[in-house]
Amino acid sequence: MIEELLLAARSASLSLLRKTETEINDVLLQLADALEEDMAQILAANQQDLSRVDRTYAFYDRLLLNEDRIHGIASDMRNVASLPSPLGKVLTDTVRPNGMRIRKVSVPFGVIGVIYEARPNVTPDVFSLCLKAGSACVLKGGKEAADTNEAIVRIIHRVLGTTGLSEACCTLLPNDHEATNEMLNAVGKVDLVIPRGSARLINFVRDNSRIPVIETGAGVCHTYFDKDGDLTKGAAIVYNGKTRRVSVCNALDCLVIHRQRLNDLPALVEKMQEKNVIIFADEDAYQALEGKYPAHLLEHATPEHFGMEMLDYKMAIRAVSTIEEALEHIARYSSKHSEAIVSEDEEALRLFRTMTDAACVYTNLPTSWTDGAQFGFGAEIGISTQKLHARGPMALPEITTYKYIIEGDGQVRG
Repeated sequence: MIEELLLAARSASLSLLRKTETEINDVLLQLADALEEDMAQILAANQQDLSRVDRTYAFYDRLLLNEDRIHGIASDMRNVASLPSPLGKVLTDTVRPNGMRIRKVSVPFGVIGVIYEARPNVTPDVFSLCLKAGSACVLKGGKEAADTNEAIVRIIHRVLGTTGLSEACCTLLPNDHEATNEMLNAVGKVDLVIPRGSARLINFVRDNSRIPVIETGAGVCHTYFDKDGDLTKGAAIVYNGKTRRVSVCNALDCLVIHRQRLNDLPALVEKMQEKNVIIFADEDAYQALEGKYPAHLLEHATPEHFGMEMLDYKMAIRAVSTIEEALEHIARYSSKHSEAIVSEDEEALRLFRTMTDAACVYTNLPTSWTDGAQFGFGAEIGISTQKLHARGPMALPEITTYKYIIEGDGQVRG
């Protein structure tokens, strides 16, 4: 059954090549309206999913949909419709001495598979981006969001049917391991696989896929507060980075602080107690915070707290003696997602920008800004933490590939 679904997706991807940009945009606009009109059934399905998990579950917030979030999804879809098509762009255009013309032109991938966990908003987001980029999508969601995903895909299929497109443009696979394994081995049927979720999921996909993979999602993010950091800026940056939304990949996991500023550490993290953020502090940071941060929220750090993606109201703190030591710590534990420095020293900022190996490197800003929409890309399919093909927020251009079109007038090669 799964092989038939994948073959249907391949056939649907070919049919998309005949569709105009206007036709694709009309589908997205109709779907945005339908998601809002059928909001009640999406929320009812989401409540079924939520009823099966504990509110303390780390991904509860990711799983949750409400009216505002559905309006946001619909708004994002309308935004995608308004973006220029990434297809048919002439990337290079050259004419050889013999008159042969060679153009490099952006084209669809074909079939893009996405494996994700408890994030039902990924379903409409991925579909809209893939459709705009001319590709069919094959979705493998987690069991935690099964009812919500199915409800959203039913609406997508209804709109596809009314607009003359194949339902296989958006294929939702069963949420079991067999479906995952078949997708990862679907050579010739799926062109690209994108895992979105935990490091465990990403590692599994990378280690087991015979299909090209773009790694996205896992974020172990640091902010380094330098000896020349501004305390007011730093407190706001650290608080926003940690607490804006703890379950997302750009959330702050570890604060690295220069030892010369340990006296300012209580003020730097003071606001964290409003959100009951548990701090795992190394020995120097612990001593600086003891008696000045709630005792029930302060714990001694252990080695495993460094390099951990918290996905919760928890944060590690490490004290260092130099910026070089901070850079070494980040290089050791970073997932190469997003890293930040707070400093007023231009040389420290320059060194951090130069030496930090991450998709997004911030100076005097929180890591929470890592987002395709915030970068002006309109939307994103994920944050790539690798270096091949795409890095950072992946928008429409990153989910296309290219081909060479060569034109001549009978020239033959000697």
